[in-house]
Amino acid sequence: MSNERESGPALVQSVDRALSILEILARRRGAGVTEIGRELGVHKSTAFRLLAALEARGFVEQAQERGTYRLGLGVVRLAGAVTAQLDLSRQGHEACDRLAADLGETVNIAILDSNRAVNITQSRGAASVTSHNWVGRQTPLHATSSGKILLAHAPAPVLAAVLAEPPERFTDATVTGETELAAELDRARERGWAFTAEEYEVGLNAVAAPIRGADGAVVAALSISGPAYRLDRDAFPAVAKRVIAAAGEVSARMGWIP
Repeated sequence: MSNERESGPALVQSVDRALSILEILARRRGAGVTEIGRELGVHKSTAFRLLAALEARGFVEQAQERGTYRLGLGVVRLAGAVTAQLDLSRQGHEACDRLAADLGETVNIAILDSNRAVNITQSRGAASVTSHNWVGRQTPLHATSSGKILLAHAPAPVLAAVLAEPPERFTDATVTGETELAAELDRARERGWAFTAEEYEVGLNAVAAPIRGADGAVVAALSISGPAYRLDRDAFPAVAKRVIAAAGEVSARMGWIP
């Protein structure tokens, strides 16, 4: 895996073997190079090369007894990221269900995934006119209400990268101008919510507010979406208050104290 000359089937095989090593160490709570090589069915030198690559990334570490390996802190970091996402989904479920029931529309929680927003949980209200499941779906940052919230609070490199590239136009209402988009992000930071009016899909409007973690950083966005004829622009400020309250409830559950 550390050999840059590997490609195609050989690279896939190396990745598979490296993952198998992690499973072996998780099951055995530690093992030596010879044991790992024997279980993988490879030469000791091959096992050592794979272990060295994993050790360099922090996924395995050598125990006090030289030659014995165990899982490293790199695995803990990955597990922590997954746990945080699952915890966010779990903590937000009740607030999303309540907001969806109160307003009758679809409520989602989305997180930042590179330069996209990805929805991790969804609740549907009784008046929802669509059965589309947004969970797991990646959506553009510049054309969705959740995306605008995440982008407004994104790390500087992400914000700069999105503003540097010409945004894709999805409808006639999509905001594609850098100056106009930057101004919208400023307003989103100032007032604590963002909206989209038929910018991603014709006939679909949405309002979103930030969810904060224990340290106050924005970790997700909670949004409500519905048909433009029902969730119209005049309703945005009133709906935003409800969305901000729900997002604040989830933030409190995540440990944030204003």
